[in-house]
Amino acid sequence: MPHPRDELIEQARTLSAQRWHAIHAGRAKEANRMYEILVAIRQELRARGIDAQRQLLKLLDDPDPGTRCWAAGSVLEFAPGEGERVLTEIVKHVDGLVAFSAARTLEQWKAGTFNPP
Repeated sequence: MPHPRDELIEQARTLSAQRWHAIHAGRAKEANRMYEILVAIRQELRARGIDAQRQLLKLLDDPDPGTRCWAAGSVLEFAPGEGERVLTEIVKHVDGLVAFSAARTLEQWKAGTFNPP
């Protein structure tokens, strides 16, 4: 039986990819609902402690750039080097809104104004 923490990570993997597909398809309400769930997952992992949060590092190598972007922003508070590396790679090698989101996250992080919910 999978660990509940692993189920949260898999749900985050799926939703973070699907969210960008919804955004690209113009389904903003659906994307916003997915974002709310992703925030709740991040908060739940944070509440469970650093070992649970560190499971997000697995998503930094995901093939989906939307998943990598969300995970990278989520790990900045406890693994800033890894988060910055992935966000920088996305900015350099991915086009469109995901790259824009990665650039904004990096910009806010470096300015000290990034504060994920």
